[in-house]
Amino acid sequence: MKLLKILISAFNIFLISSFPLSAGSLNDLDEIKKNGKIRHLGVYYARFNTGFGDGFSVELVKGFAKEIGVKYEFVKSDFSTIISDLTGKDLKTSEKTEIKGDIIETGFTVLEERKKYVNFAAPVFPTQVWFITSADFPVSPIEPGSSLQNDILKVKSLLAGISVLGIKDTCVDPDLYGVRKSGGIPVYFEGGVNDLAPAVIKNYAKASLLDVADTLVALEKWPGKIKVIGPLSEKQYMASAFRKDSSQLKDAYEKYLVKIFKNGDYESIVRKYYPDVFLYYPDFFKDKITGN
Repeated sequence: MKLLKILISAFNIFLISSFPLSAGSLNDLDEIKKNGKIRHLGVYYARFNTGFGDGFSVELVKGFAKEIGVKYEFVKSDFSTIISDLTGKDLKTSEKTEIKGDIIETGFTVLEERKKYVNFAAPVFPTQVWFITSADFPVSPIEPGSSLQNDILKVKSLLAGISVLGIKDTCVDPDLYGVRKSGGIPVYFEGGVNDLAPAVIKNYAKASLLDVADTLVALEKWPGKIKVIGPLSEKQYMASAFRKDSSQLKDAYEKYLVKIFKNGDYESIVRKYYPDVFLYYPDFFKDKITGN
């Protein structure tokens, strides 16, 4: 009997050493508190993460770090790798990669494909994909109607023969919005999302897909250089993302969001970085702030 117990004990040790716990399971709320820091994965994009230590996303996650009593650390990523940097798994090869962060918060659009790999928290920013051109391009903005779907069809009817910039596997991927089926010519840009508007201004392509946040920044930064023709997507939402096995961390974050929605901190952050967005999506912010 004693020998059997020794053998079982040795076998259990073998199992533990041969099949260690996944790195993700060691980074839920308790372990993050124990380590004393939360790693914020972000992309230098619009005013979410400016690259100068501030931004909408930076302030959100810094506030959460303070709420749970840990230090804040920013980890620069890229839209092409950010899910792998969070999950520790290459999306194309399924090979293990290094887990570099604990939360994605970077103007990250909620897309069905992304839900396969991450869990999204409550939305923190409204968005949509718009069709933009240079200001002198001979296409006029559509007249908005009573139906968003009809507005999208109007925009699609204008795409024939036009080269349209976008970035593969992001929320501004032309393949997501039927650009090719509508007669447009997708041009897959190799630069970053911040470079789409400047590329149109420099005539790299006739037009581009751009989301709300980037468009608002571009209109302010280059007044009179671009124009918005109209929407190419339904309304979308941006949210923070977590590993599938970080449920406690996600729950704590959502409680923090409810708190800042109510106490005015969230509204202050939005107005600091995107004051004009309230004009486009008043209902979204009214619901957040009033709790309806």
